[in-house]
Amino acid sequence: MVELIPHGVYLLDGKQVVNAADAAGLPSPDESRENTITYGILRSHDVNGGQGKRMHIKFDAMVSHDITYVGIIQTARASGLAEFPLPYAMTNCHNSLCAVGGTINEDDHVFGLSAAKKYGGIYVPANQAVIHQYAREALAKCGNMILGSDSHTRYGSLGNMGVGEGGGELVKQLLHNTWDINAPEVVLVWLEGKPRHGVGPHDVAISLVKATFESGCVKNKVLEFAGPGVANLSVDFRNGIDVMTTETTCLSSIWITDDKVKEYFDMHKRPEAYRELRPGKVAYYDSMIRIDLSTQESMIALPFHPSNACTIHEFQADPQKYLKAVEEDAKKRFGEKVHPDLKVKVVDGKAYADQAIIAGCSGGTYENLSEAASIIKGHSIGNDYFTMSAYPQSTPVYLATTRSRIASELLEAGVVIKPAFCGPCFGAGDVPANNGLSIRHTTRNFPNREGSKPGEGQLSLVALMDARSIAASAINGGRITAATDIEYTDVHEPYMFDDRIYKSRVYNGYGKADPSVELRYGPNIKDWPTMYPMQKNMLVKLAAVIHDSVTTTDELIPSGETSSYRSNPLRLSEFALSRRVPEYVGRSKAIQNDDHARRAGNVPAELADVLAKVGADPKETSYGSCVFAHKPGDGSAREQAASCQKVLGGDANICYEYATKRYRSNCINWGIVPFTIAEGTEFPYEVGDYVFVPDIRQAILDGKEEADAKVIAKDGVHDIHLFFQNLGAEEREILIDGCLINYYAEQNKKRNK
Repeated sequence: MVELIPHGVYLLDGKQVVNAADAAGLPSPDESRENTITYGILRSHDVNGGQGKRMHIKFDAMVSHDITYVGIIQTARASGLAEFPLPYAMTNCHNSLCAVGGTINEDDHVFGLSAAKKYGGIYVPANQAVIHQYAREALAKCGNMILGSDSHTRYGSLGNMGVGEGGGELVKQLLHNTWDINAPEVVLVWLEGKPRHGVGPHDVAISLVKATFESGCVKNKVLEFAGPGVANLSVDFRNGIDVMTTETTCLSSIWITDDKVKEYFDMHKRPEAYRELRPGKVAYYDSMIRIDLSTQESMIALPFHPSNACTIHEFQADPQKYLKAVEEDAKKRFGEKVHPDLKVKVVDGKAYADQAIIAGCSGGTYENLSEAASIIKGHSIGNDYFTMSAYPQSTPVYLATTRSRIASELLEAGVVIKPAFCGPCFGAGDVPANNGLSIRHTTRNFPNREGSKPGEGQLSLVALMDARSIAASAINGGRITAATDIEYTDVHEPYMFDDRIYKSRVYNGYGKADPSVELRYGPNIKDWPTMYPMQKNMLVKLAAVIHDSVTTTDELIPSGETSSYRSNPLRLSEFALSRRVPEYVGRSKAIQNDDHARRAGNVPAELADVLAKVGADPKETSYGSCVFAHKPGDGSAREQAASCQKVLGGDANICYEYATKRYRSNCINWGIVPFTIAEGTEFPYEVGDYVFVPDIRQAILDGKEEADAKVIAKDGVHDIHLFFQNLGAEEREILIDGCLINYYAEQNKKRNK
């Protein structure tokens, strides 16, 4: 189904693939890479005029949802924001948290609308659309770039490069600064064939993630989709694959465009947004992925990652084997806190699910719901423990499902239809029962992302499947079934977009900033606490040591109901690592208290002893907490994964590598030095050990990328070599100043002198 070709290839006239080794006489890779769609778009957005290995990008539009936009606006406001310089849409699709914390959820929404009025933004009220569907319908344009504070910011199938980053990067755009990256490698994703009846976009996406994630072969690269198979996919199908490219850890994605994309923009009454995008006559790609759509099968991604996948037929041939592996993985992750029993899911040799969900930017498309309804029509999901819900991804999609009888067919079968909402994807809606197995067409199935709390003895599990196979399973009482095994015909009308709902409810204030509008604050919306500049030396104490192969952002700061405190930095920080290292917050606070005492001139005895061992002056040595993990930051773009560490006094992270650029950028923007150690280097140190980095401030200012440091452990003092590579000049200044907010404050002081 998916073939990885690890060497460079040339694409000639958009039709013929030639191995680089067989390409005598063709232009160089560097010259020909400029002929990719990717480089055509990136260079046109590079303020440096499209030259060099370092790119400084300005975007055409931005999007945020209600977990992130308050913090972004607060940070930008503190840094001198006067008006939004580009279209900035704030959606409210993570909004079911109003039962947690009283008024705080709706207080954030009111703040968002007041900010849209004051600064000239776009405000999409609750339940109108999930963030990425609104961007597809209203903002995407061929050849453009959109920056979003959500990791699934992907609109490449519409010819628009989307990038998901933490809030700090959006703040930079609001303040007329740039997104700075090294010129990326580009991977050709060559599509051939046509999917069989019953195969959906999630099947292709899961296969792609399975083939690429573990090896990291596309990490921080751009996936460029082309080939004859593209024409055999509807735009909804393409969108469903494209949004899942985030799970490969790629940087962004882009597709060739054609008449189907033109029809999409015509239907959405934005014909000017279309233009044909094709690679140049000779385009070079650093590697290639070949996908034969005709051989694609129905897939299932088992807990705890979209890459943990197999075909549904393979799974049902021996469900005990696969579910036992999930049980063992759960016990390894959570120990004796939880007691998963997945044997009970197997009846007469077949596995059964307890719950089914079709939702969000990947699942709730018109086409997915149409196909699911065609399978379910005339059946019942039953009145036993199995339940099913569907969430159309926007009100225009919801309206279309009512007009075409899709909604009525789902409702008649017992499916509950709910408004546009991202909750099932991040743990704020439809949390299964303890030991429950949920099958979902959503983007992620990370540990506890569905909302369970292992620390309280709870564990439920999510497997990802396409909407078609979910519907096929539903008519079989929850028995996990491949849609390719079901006979059905979809006779529903094609989707027709109606924008009257948006015209009635969406506030579109871009270009209409009104400085006289007062921001509306609820009592939970708080400013950021004081964060200190870096001192000459750095001493950090290990508050968490995690030896898992990958640590997700959901483990660093849980999603779900925790996010209701998103606009209160101190309260939100109380949940940092709470589902992975519950002791972290208490340890970090103790370290922070000792630093406060140090700054007041009352150095605690233990801290004084450690500083004496390395000959450091307490007045010149910053002191904070540190997290060690093998590969942290996979998943969400939420900057809270880093900001919560900083609020608790975090000064550094140490790892072998960062799972994503966006998490590393979040760390930098919050003044957390992103140290790494060489792969293969042992890290036998424990919570409570110290790491001392002498003269770190000057090393960063001087552009150095590594330093000799000391570990003060229980058994003595040890040498360690730390790297802090690939830092831009601005990023170095941000680290020195202590965080992005401090950096902008310093810039303002310099301008006002």
